Amino acid sequence: MTENTAGVGTQYEVVIVKYGTRQGHKSEVYLNHHIYGRPDEPIGMDYFVWVVRNAERTIVVDTGFSRAGGDNRNRTFLMQPADAFAHLGIQPSDAPPVLVTHAHYDHIGNLDHFDRSPVTIARAEYDFWTSPLAERTQFHHSVEDAELDALRAVHADGRLSVFDDEVEIAPGVTMRRVGGHTPGQSIVLVDTAEGRVILASDALHYYEEFDDDMPFAFVADLPAMYSGFDHIRALVDSGEVAHVVSGHDPDTLNRFTPVTEGPLAGLAATIGRTTATHEKPGTHEKPGTHEKEDAR
Repeated sequence: MTENTAGVGTQYEVVIVKYGTRQGHKSEVYLNHHIYGRPDEPIGMDYFVWVVRNAERTIVVDTGFSRAGGDNRNRTFLMQPADAFAHLGIQPSDAPPVLVTHAHYDHIGNLDHFDRSPVTIARAEYDFWTSPLAERTQFHHSVEDAELDALRAVHADGRLSVFDDEVEIAPGVTMRRVGGHTPGQSIVLVDTAEGRVILASDALHYYEEFDDDMPFAFVADLPAMYSGFDHIRALVDSGEVAHVVSGHDPDTLNRFTPVTEGPLAGLAATIGRTTATHEKPGTHEKPGTHEKEDAR
């Protein structure tokens, strides 16, 4: 990998926080899993939010699923996302910029928590989820109407910024639309002292999905999803990117530096740590259990 030579002011710490989980089977999560000739096996799915920060700024990437969104799908909370953000010293009154990689329930569920923040989303994503197509069952299954209304409210408040293909959020932080999973599915590229990081979100749910070229079951544009794999692979193979952070793989935290103390111990990991993790004292909700789950 190439050494990151960006200035210190443009280097960040990435914090990966696991706030929820579920158990399923590979036949549920991979598109046409049977065609690969592999046995159907159990597979976990973890849910994450991400924070990008240095001494100059803090940026929130996605806001997780809400209580309603999680309960409607029988998801297990490990911690409320709002509590996770608080443990990292992030309060709504700080109005941190929020990047929305796509508008599924598990990525915008607490958008209204940041009721003062500027929000950035791909134009194609916003346009799609505010169009009649969003009502079609195959798409609507993955969203909550109240949360799409919250996204519309951000637009009405004048806090929403949209982009077409790529936008620089801040020096060292870029948001790029790849599509596929949803029309405006985006990735976030972050410069750190450990090299450039891709927050792939749901352009890459699982590392196996990427390694074995197995698309996820829920997809708006299959050729674009494959192209997204190719794009990420090219960035890695060229040495431009040192670390890929998946959107849902349970192995994600194991690949990076674990947080071992405080309320986020065992639930978070970091890349390119620049300062001590600013966790605040507190307790988190005990994991619950649910019996019936679906693939999203």
